[in-house]
Amino acid sequence: MIARDRLSKLTSNLVLLAIGILFVLPLLWVLFASINRTAGLRVEFPTSPTLGNFKAVLNTDTTYRPVLNGIVLCGGSALLTMVCAVLAAYPLSRFKSRFNRPFLLTVLFCTGLPITAVMVPVYGLFVQLNLVDTLGGTIMFMATSSLPFAIWLTKTFMDGVPISLEEAAWVDGASNMRALKSIVLPLMWPGIAVVLIFTFIGMWGNFFVPFMLLLSPERLPASVSIFTFFGQYGEPNYGQLAAYSLIYTMPVLLLYLLLSKKLGGAFALGGAIKG
Repeated sequence: MIARDRLSKLTSNLVLLAIGILFVLPLLWVLFASINRTAGLRVEFPTSPTLGNFKAVLNTDTTYRPVLNGIVLCGGSALLTMVCAVLAAYPLSRFKSRFNRPFLLTVLFCTGLPITAVMVPVYGLFVQLNLVDTLGGTIMFMATSSLPFAIWLTKTFMDGVPISLEEAAWVDGASNMRALKSIVLPLMWPGIAVVLIFTFIGMWGNFFVPFMLLLSPERLPASVSIFTFFGQYGEPNYGQLAAYSLIYTMPVLLLYLLLSKKLGGAFALGGAIKG
């Protein structure tokens, strides 16, 4: 029996080790290739490390402007999504109605709707409204497409805040919106941080929507710029591609570091009300 348990534990560890290696190898390739002048598809440490790949891609047209466009596009969309998600999740979490369940099921259905299924009518609508090749129109559509997932997650976190805290504020004369702003939101900041990070990451990696709705090169975000720059000369330069990929991940990492202090632990609600 003991030998069987040891064999089972050894097998589990080996499987987990194999899965970990599969995840680590692509990351090692990106790190090594970014400092390798003659990088290929093999994972190998460069014999003569160089920063030439970073110098080649660090310019206005290739990196600076697309990254700034991506931050404006994804940051604006994520903030708009969060505002709408909080306002939509609050009545779903706090008020009971026979329409809550059908609405949530509709939201759940929308989370699985592929974006490619709606892009043709959306593009036609944008042409009619003269919103094609505008950052504002693209921000609104990206926020709308991310809203179902954000509403579902935000409601889940909001359900964890006891309604008794709001009832105490209502007794003191606070309105629903004042209770939401002063009580609910401060207590669910970890949840908001999680939803904001997931929403921003999903938008940051979105290639199809800005590729379809933005036409001018000076408005394209980094997710599209990486395709247009490395795809027009045949075989890509793997070293520059790896260097660009590392730069491309920096905004997401910085956002996570800024919000990471909001992610630790559960909600500290104990002792909020004394009986």
